[in-house]
Amino acid sequence: MTYEEKATVDELIGKLHWRCRRGMKELDLLTEGYLERYYPTASAGDRQAFTEVLELQDPLLMSYVVGRQTPENPAMARVIDIMRTLLKA
Repeated sequence: MTYEEKATVDELIGKLHWRCRRGMKELDLLTEGYLERYYPTASAGDRQAFTEVLELQDPLLMSYVVGRQTPENPAMARVIDIMRTLLKA
């Protein structure tokens, strides 16, 4: 990764940190955990899926995280699965 690419990713991560602030502390921890641990090395598809996850309403996102519902989008489901691993960490 070049310096310019890293700078761009770092700027985007900074902006996404603000979007990770939710109405529920539990979701804050999961979204910020994914952002810090997985986002920098995620594929472009998974990065896009994560931004879509951040657009979800809290009740729906929580329903996905606890497994009551499953996202139809496979990339979003993959991101949610990774977020679930943070619950076990």
